[in-house]
Amino acid sequence: MAIYHLSCQIISRSGSDGKIRSTIACASYRSGEKLFDERQHKTKFYIKDIAPITRILAPKNAPDWVYNREKLWNEVEKSEIQYNAQLAREFNIALPIELKIEEQKKLAYDFCQKEFVDKGMVADICIHKNHEENPHFHVMLTIRPFKDNGEWDAKCKKEYILDKDNNKIKLKSGRYKTRKLETTDWNKKETMIEWRKQWEVMTNEILK
Repeated sequence: MAIYHLSCQIISRSGSDGKIRSTIACASYRSGEKLFDERQHKTKFYIKDIAPITRILAPKNAPDWVYNREKLWNEVEKSEIQYNAQLAREFNIALPIELKIEEQKKLAYDFCQKEFVDKGMVADICIHKNHEENPHFHVMLTIRPFKDNGEWDAKCKKEYILDKDNNKIKLKSGRYKTRKLETTDWNKKETMIEWRKQWEVMTNEILK
């Protein structure tokens, strides 16, 4: 019978174990492709018994280079300068064993297109078929949105907090009081709940 599994993690440069993580290594492991990490000057390659089925989906305002897996994740690495920067969001999602491979692919691609790509993310999808009883896919997603000109946009922006006379509020440090505004709703708990719900809805629909 179909079993629901959908988990999510943030891939950060500084891992929970204190080690430096790389989206190049993560993408190489999930795709089975040999990828060169420009920041670490190392080639990443993990042999797979069964080659994953891979595909990259991107929003219309993304540059053409996002369809090159090596280029995509190296550009993500370059865009982040913080030692503990968030680099990518990843989902691990079980595919129903009742579906044929083409139906599984369609379900995975349709879900990623609707819930992630149409909202501005690049989706690097890798379907794993290593174990017959555990078909699943990984999707690594960009965290920064793109501007209309194809350049990376900010994850968040600062907004000055004003007093009752619409003047900036100066702090003792000499700086002005600000608040952080997210440029997307991708980090909200409500968004995550909606993603989980939509996978349930789309999976049940195709199983009918």
